[in-house]
Amino acid sequence: MLIIKEQKASFEQIKETTILSHSSQYGIDFLYRHIHSQHHRLVVPYAIGALYNHPLEGLLLDTLGGALSFLVSRMTTRTAVIFFCFAVIKIVDDHSGLWLPGNIFHLFFQNNITYHDVHHQLQGLKYNYSQPFFSIWDRLLGTHMPYHLVKLPEGGFEARLKKD
Repeated sequence: MLIIKEQKASFEQIKETTILSHSSQYGIDFLYRHIHSQHHRLVVPYAIGALYNHPLEGLLLDTLGGALSFLVSRMTTRTAVIFFCFAVIKIVDDHSGLWLPGNIFHLFFQNNITYHDVHHQLQGLKYNYSQPFFSIWDRLLGTHMPYHLVKLPEGGFEARLKKD
């Protein structure tokens, strides 16, 4: 069990540093304009849109980043399959736009559907990059944008940015 915890910590550390790659695409105008902006054509995220991105971004961040995480953490194949499946489910959930009661991801992660919806809003574009698990990089790098949920009279919720 200790080995799995060490592998998970190593995996998370490497995977979370891809956040730096993600956020650097916003700081380097060329990368954002020609690569990551394709994902942001989705102003209103939907579940399968989580995987809608430029092929180069998919190759570098998802494929090579995942492979590097797997190799450095020395996970077993079975453990890696579990973690990668969990990560994909979490990312698809974050893009679903559905705040469902009892959603287990909302219990364990601050970075949830609403957190990522803020990132896809025009005024939140340069905030809330952290994907898929922890928001620590946003807090450390000053890219965290607080929000609150407002229950709508016609049903559902809306994410509203908190004013300073």
